[in-house]
Amino acid sequence: MMRGLYTFLLFHVLTCLGQKALGSEIINGKKAHEKSLLYMASVQFNEKHACGGFLVSKEFVVTAAHCDLKTNAKMTVVLGTHDLKRVNKKTMRYNVVKYKHLSFVNISSGNDIMLLKLSRKAKLSKTMNTIQLPSQNEIIKANTKCIVAGWGRNETKGTVVDQLRVVDVSTIDLDVCQKEWNQIPGGPITLPANIICAGGYETNKGSCQGDSGGPLVCNGKAVGIVSFNYRKICDYPTVPNVYTEISKFLPWIKKIIKEKACKVY
Repeated sequence: MMRGLYTFLLFHVLTCLGQKALGSEIINGKKAHEKSLLYMASVQFNEKHACGGFLVSKEFVVTAAHCDLKTNAKMTVVLGTHDLKRVNKKTMRYNVVKYKHLSFVNISSGNDIMLLKLSRKAKLSKTMNTIQLPSQNEIIKANTKCIVAGWGRNETKGTVVDQLRVVDVSTIDLDVCQKEWNQIPGGPITLPANIICAGGYETNKGSCQGDSGGPLVCNGKAVGIVSFNYRKICDYPTVPNVYTEISKFLPWIKKIIKEKACKVY
């Protein structure tokens, strides 16, 4: 009977993760400087912000695979602004073609990464630029100081913000991260492979609902993608936030970009 109860609780937690971990916004951060974070992208459905993303080339934005909401609403990407109330549709909004990682099933199984090919090349400028990716063998050590940015609520069940916000977070040892996730109600939860943990743990800073797909930036490089936190709870400290580790997916990223670059749709 206890085994059956454990199985039920574990299933409930994983289900909640799949339904409620979508999106993240910045907790206890600050308004981003207008001349910073020029790679940030707003992934939108019917011209409403849903997820973050980041420009890695003139033709491609990286975001989280779970940001594909499986809806009939049209997905577009907005680049070149920190203020989502000030969007020039002709120059800042792009139609996209989605390339979701083929091994992605849900956030709890990992591979939470997706490439979006822009309908036209982005014109790099004083308000729009790319961000560098890590090398394939690059290791991000625990306690590395990083930043994460996004649009959305700034507290649990808070109000949505239109101005890009940014917060500093530190990476967390994976063994410590897994230990903390083992102790959640209904756990233990085995975290997926190829992740980075940062923020939310032993601090009041981190990501939350509304900003999934945005980058974890360490040493000036986008090393992670916001994937999930624990349900919709953003009243940190709690368990660490989880990011997809980009370096583990570089061969796939390069393959997609090489095959699809300059292809006309």
